[in-house]
Amino acid sequence: MAALLQLDQVSKSYGALRVTDGLSMALGQGEALGIIGPNGAGKTTLFNLITGNVQPDQGTVHFNGRDVTRLSPSVRCHLGMGRSYQVPHPFGGMTVFENVLVGATFGAGHSERDGTPVALDALKRTGLLAKANRLAGSLPLLDRKRLELARALATQPDLLLLDEIAGGLTEHEVAELIASIQDIRASGTSIIWIEHIVHALMAVVDRLLVINFGKLLMQGPPAEVMASPEVQEIYLGMDVE
Repeated sequence: MAALLQLDQVSKSYGALRVTDGLSMALGQGEALGIIGPNGAGKTTLFNLITGNVQPDQGTVHFNGRDVTRLSPSVRCHLGMGRSYQVPHPFGGMTVFENVLVGATFGAGHSERDGTPVALDALKRTGLLAKANRLAGSLPLLDRKRLELARALATQPDLLLLDEIAGGLTEHEVAELIASIQDIRASGTSIIWIEHIVHALMAVVDRLLVINFGKLLMQGPPAEVMASPEVQEIYLGMDVE
């Protein structure tokens, strides 16, 4: 499987605190990868290193065969990286459609005319088309999560990064979100998903990667990883069924 994303010996420190420590990983074309680890393990920093929000102290990041280590987040977005954030921050005074159109125009580089069908398709795929004309600030949590996903999809990513997008949802809402992500994955989009709700990851990903103290602890098939005594110790007290 050709590598869409490749990180080699990536490290990042803030003063004496090393949050990512010589981490290497790869993601294949069309693959879905789940990332787990305790709070403070360096998961979000890893996403920031992939997307360019943070620059590594050491190591390299390659995307689609290109060294993107020093490229800005906007350039990486144009190259095919899309991202959702853990806490949705829509433009509350704009409609749902206008929010997603921003992704299609500024993220994917379309004109407003060409971006309109892209935005509408993203709304349809995330179940928000019927709410296209509502103000984004009026949406409940599930729909704000869907909007975050739709905005990322409107950038037409080859790689979609999801940062705890299921957090705060009910079990029924999580199931709805899983179905949307499975559909996105089936379309050929590669996915990296950070999530504490492990059963959601298990329903989507091919492989789990475990990070602890900024280092790669383990990776492999989801069931095998979750059966590891070391991983279970990290998740002691959490529901890993």
